[in-house]
Amino acid sequence: MTDFLLLASNGPHDLWYALPLIVAVSLVYAATRHEDTRLILVHAVRTLVWIVGFMAVVFVLLSLLTWLA
Repeated sequence: MTDFLLLASNGPHDLWYALPLIVAVSLVYAATRHEDTRLILVHAVRTLVWIVGFMAVVFVLLSLLTWLA
């Protein structure tokens, strides 16, 4: 448990590096599927939400596993 708290205390600032990466991946993925700018942005937002949601689920699962160990 203390390892997780130590990691959590060191890492919040590092998560800001993930934001531009997630935005870039979402835009590139959407741009490969559509040509219209509006459709690209709509698809990019959906993909961004999906990626952030997936990361949140993995974070919760890892937190629970750490707490149980």
